Amino acid sequence: MRRKRGVVLIELIVAAGLLALVGGGFAAAQFTDARVLRAQYARAVAIEIVDGEMEALLAGEWKAFGEGTHDYPIRGDAARNLPAGKLSLTVRGKTVRLEWTPIKPHQVGRVVREVIVP
Repeated sequence: MRRKRGVVLIELIVAAGLLALVGGGFAAAQFTDARVLRAQYARAVAIEIVDGEMEALLAGEWKAFGEGTHDYPIRGDAARNLPAGKLSLTVRGKTVRLEWTPIKPHQVGRVVREVIVP
């Protein structure tokens, strides 16, 4: 009788261990997925802001800036959802380049748009 209880107890411990192992794997996968989704969302917001600002620049706003690289102000409510970063505008002749660079580039990556204006 004692032997049967011991076997049942061992089976219960092994089952609980397997359950904890599988649950831990699912938790780790969920954490990784959440981190990737946050990074993709931040990149989508950065792309949307850079594309919108580039449209404004192409409408003629780029002429207000001289040759060289300038800090470009981030406008819009969507900028609240961006991780810390910097938006810079580079004008070289007829080439206009707008670039958003995050402080931690390994998380989101840079977003760059470059056009040659007529």
